Amino acid sequence: MKTSENDDLDFLHVYLISDFHHHQEEPITEQVEKALQGGVRAIQLREKDLSPKELYAQALEIKPIIEKYDAKLFINDRADIAEIAGADGVQLTETSVPAGEIKDKFPNLIVGVSTHAKEGALLAEAEGADFITFSPIYETPSKIHFGPPQGPEKLGQIVKSVHLPVLALGGIKLNRVPEVLEQGAHGVAVISGIWDSKDIKQKAYEYMHHFGGATS
Repeated sequence: MKTSENDDLDFLHVYLISDFHHHQEEPITEQVEKALQGGVRAIQLREKDLSPKELYAQALEIKPIIEKYDAKLFINDRADIAEIAGADGVQLTETSVPAGEIKDKFPNLIVGVSTHAKEGALLAEAEGADFITFSPIYETPSKIHFGPPQGPEKLGQIVKSVHLPVLALGGIKLNRVPEVLEQGAHGVAVISGIWDSKDIKQKAYEYMHHFGGATS
């Protein structure tokens, strides 16, 4: 399952991060399925207000739908829950257990690391991460505590400093996708750009269109 070849990580072109607690008017399973119908093939379950037991239950709830579309499920920070829930990967933060330790203990998991500076990106690569996110690129409420936007040029510097796929995160609205791709980003990590849309399926399709459509 694990791979370090960029071509085999094409499912990460649009990495959709969950925000279900802000969108409770529609069942979670329906939201997820609409995104998958639009072509998204990687979803990170990131619900920090849930207890470990609730997070596990939610992972089990959406996993069958994700499998139906041959997509990948990632769990934020909790490699143990990812393992027992049968998820495909885990997304670590810069304050999480080092990627190398996770790789040793859970060799079947794809490991992503959230980074906000060159030092963190280089460390994630040295630890054996499979990919990184870099943020914030643009202004966005979800990343305001990580400081001011770093801009696409800084993203380009990060891309050149590592040999890992780099996903641009933070305010990646649809019209900004070409700009980050020009800087060498492998893909984009998205939250509000898709979930806040009145038509999740259509918006997901529009994001995927920048990468040639759905990944098989």
